[in-house]
Amino acid sequence: MASAVASHIWLDERGIAWVDDTNVKVIELAMDYRAGMTNALDVVQAYEGLTPSQVHSAFSYYLDNQAQFDAEIKRQAAEYEKLRANTLDSPGRMRLRSLGLKP
Repeated sequence: MASAVASHIWLDERGIAWVDDTNVKVIELAMDYRAGMTNALDVVQAYEGLTPSQVHSAFSYYLDNQAQFDAEIKRQAAEYEKLRANTLDSPGRMRLRSLGLKP
């Protein structure tokens, strides 16, 4: 069962924080915030359907739980790099290299 945690933010059964009435996860906005996109109006323009109050709520929720979000962002980045490293020498890439089509 989902639970409400703050205005405009809710947690799904896995504990993932979402912005109300959207398909946007708080972690997505947290990553934008970390990248310097801290103006709610800029975020509203980038994400169709979000309101400034939803964005402010997501930013507040991120800042209130920053250590957990930052750890998850770091974990996901490490997982991505591991998967990416494992696919660098895939059979398809090796074939493209042998044909001179990939460095």
